[in-house]
Order: sequence, then C-alpha cells, then structure tokens
Amino acid sequence: MGKRIVIVGGGAAGASAAARARRLDPEAEIVMLDKGLYISHAPCGIPYYIGGVVKEAQDLAIYTPEEFAKERKIVVKINAEVYDIDLKSQVVYAKEGNDITKYQWDTLIIATGAKPITLPVEGHDLNGILTLRLPHEAPKLREEVEKASTVAVVGGGYIGLEVTEALRNLGKKILLFEMMPHVLPTTFDEDMAKLIRDELTRNGVELHLNEKVVGFKGINGHVSKVVTEKGEYNVDKVIMGVGVRPDVDLAVKAGVKLGETGAVWVNEYMETSVPNVYAAGDVAETWSLITGKRMYIALAPPANKMGQVAGANAVKGRFLKFPGVLGTAVTKVFSLYVARTGLTERQAREEGFKPVSASIKARTTAHYYPGGVQVSIKMTMDESSGRVLGVQIIGPDKIVAGYIDIAAALIGKGAVIDDFFFADLSYSPPTAPIWHPLITAARVLSKGKY
Repeated sequence: MGKRIVIVGGGAAGASAAARARRLDPEAEIVMLDKGLYISHAPCGIPYYIGGVVKEAQDLAIYTPEEFAKERKIVVKINAEVYDIDLKSQVVYAKEGNDITKYQWDTLIIATGAKPITLPVEGHDLNGILTLRLPHEAPKLREEVEKASTVAVVGGGYIGLEVTEALRNLGKKILLFEMMPHVLPTTFDEDMAKLIRDELTRNGVELHLNEKVVGFKGINGHVSKVVTEKGEYNVDKVIMGVGVRPDVDLAVKAGVKLGETGAVWVNEYMETSVPNVYAAGDVAETWSLITGKRMYIALAPPANKMGQVAGANAVKGRFLKFPGVLGTAVTKVFSLYVARTGLTERQAREEGFKPVSASIKARTTAHYYPGGVQVSIKMTMDESSGRVLGVQIIGPDKIVAGYIDIAAALIGKGAVIDDFFFADLSYSPPTAPIWHPLITAARVLSKGKY
C-alpha cells in the first residue's frame, strides 16, 4: 500500500498537487476534497463569463471531477467541506451532504485558497452586495447583475477592472470606487495608471478615485445606495472587488503557524510548521524574488507551481523548491492590455532601493510595416547596482503579455540593465522594430551608456 495523501481544496494548487503526486508515485492513495462543484477551476475567468465571452460556467474548469479522477486515478470528492483536522490521529473530517466522512492521511496538503474581502461597514450584509470567487457561483452572479441597470464596483484592482469591463459590455452604468488616488494602486505607478484611467473614462465608466466607501443603504433589505466620504450614490447592485484574504480557518484548526502576512507560513518546500502538513496556493504566503521578504500574492501561476512543489514533496520528501515570485500579472481593460512585473518605482523606494525609471513609447512593428501599435513601457532599476527592479507595460495588443514575460524572466534571474540591453531578442518587421521596445527602454534608462 502506498502513502496516503489527502488534499483539501481542488482549485489551482490542489489539483496541481494531486497531479504531481500521482505522476511521481503511481502507488500513492490520493484523495482530493473540495467544498464546491468544480475542481481545477479558474476564478479569474468569472468576469468573462459574466460579460458573455465565456458561455457556460462549467467551461471555467479544466477537468470535470470524473475526468480528473479517471485520468489521474485520484479519489475526487466535491461538495465535501472539510471542517476539522485531528493531527494526533492524522484524520480530516468532511461534511458530504448529510454524512460526516473521515479520511486518514500520512501527508496532508492544505490548498483552501482565499476568500473575498468584504468591508466591515454599515449595510455590508444587504442583499445585492455581491462577491466573485468560485465558478459554481457565477450563474447566480450573472443572473443578479442582469437585473440591474446601475452597478457599483468597489475596488480598482484586477478584479474590479475586469468586472467593470464585463458589465459595461452588458450595457450597465458603472460607478467604480477606489479609495486610493489611482486604479491598480498596489501594482502600478500613478503615471502609468493614468493611461488606464483614461481608458476607463473613454468607455463610459464613472470613476470615483480617492473616495472611500463607508457604508451602504438599502430598501426592504436590498442595497440601494453606496455611501462614501463624499456623498451617496443610487445603485441597483454592488460588486465587491477589494481583493481576497487567505482562507486559513482550517489551517488554524490544524495548529499550523501563520506568517506575518496572515497567510500560512511555509518554507521553500511548501512545508508548514507541522510535520507532514503542506500548504500551497492562495492560502499560503510566499516571498519576493527581489527583496526576499515575505509577501502574500493570490495569482494562479504561482498557485499552480506551489501545488507542484507540495505534491512532489508530499511523496518524495524534499524533492522540489519553490523560489518565490515577482507578482507578474497581465489583464485587459477594454482595448488595453495592462501588464507588470517586479516592483513599482514607489515600492522600490519604500524597500530602500535608489530607484530611477525611464518611460518610453514604442511601436510593436517596424515603422513602415502596417498593423503595428504603440505601447508604453516604464522600466525601473536600482541606481546603485544597475539591477532592474520592475517593468510596467500598457498597450492595445496582446504582445504586451509577451513583453512582460521577457522582462519577468530576466528580472527573476537578477538581470542588470546591461542584460536587458544585450538580450538577444528577435527582429522581423512584422513582429518588432529593429530596436525591441524593451531594449529601447533599457537604452534610455542607461542615460547615454548605450
């Protein structure tokens, strides 16, 4: 009989851990439990389902439970909510319908993900105040917003901007509230965020920046007004997009240590403070590849990789290490693709670097080749060491994602400005100018060195 592995959570990290464990150990007994209807799901796709780009909510899952169980030879239980962990007996207890089931484990992987943040303000519990998290909840969410004509979106981060575009595409009037002076306040500098702000305004979004929501009012138990420090606004529905927090309730019951971010503390092997218990994905904290400091970041690519590490080590011991993250991300805001990696200029300064930046505009093709578009790039480096700390890119073409991936690969390896300038990037008139935009940005940032 092989090792018994129980995985709590069937999202990105949990499914990735299960698949990796099975690949490395054909004899292991692997059970994956999820309280929802879907596994290997993609919550980041919910705005595109709401907006009609994705037709069926189940399309947001990569595998059905049946497919995953058959192909991976894994016991998959949905609608199975794990509510307690007995460390001494190494048993988890799950509610499955009206039944209580217990599962014995030799190794436990906690991949419970994250929960939407709600504002602890008056009226927060009114009907019509909605959150986005799990794909099986998406049909109800779309049904709710289809009834509305005016929707308030609270939060100008990735979730808020993506759902704003989706709702505008449905013809809804949108009021977007962000308490900070600009959208994407934790991931973009203000000068770059202005380009996004202008795009939102061009597309009819009513922006309320630097305006904190302090409450909600309702009629007959249903939200009817958003209350801010500056006034009151009539709405039919509210969507909360102020971010997520790690779902650590079960981990706390298991007695594992939480880190300084409030997420589960893990080491590079995804081991928690409790022997034979791992954690991965949005429930766990990680660390910056640039500063080495602990951080919390809820993004699907790191979650999948953390799952791979946890699954491998659950069956092989200390087999794989997780190196950390840069927070690389890209999203679409109407006609713009918006991407970033590493530190913003402001973050670099706060972390004690001496940041200098260059901002450029460049074409995506040779100047004479038709079809090219202009992209805006901001590159930031540490003046003392020459190390590139971060890049932000905005433009009306998917190639923005390719550019940010190049930047992330270089920054993740500690690249200095010379590495960017001498990067052997490809050239062809239909695909890039002779001076690639990233190389041009490095050239400008070098202040005449090149």
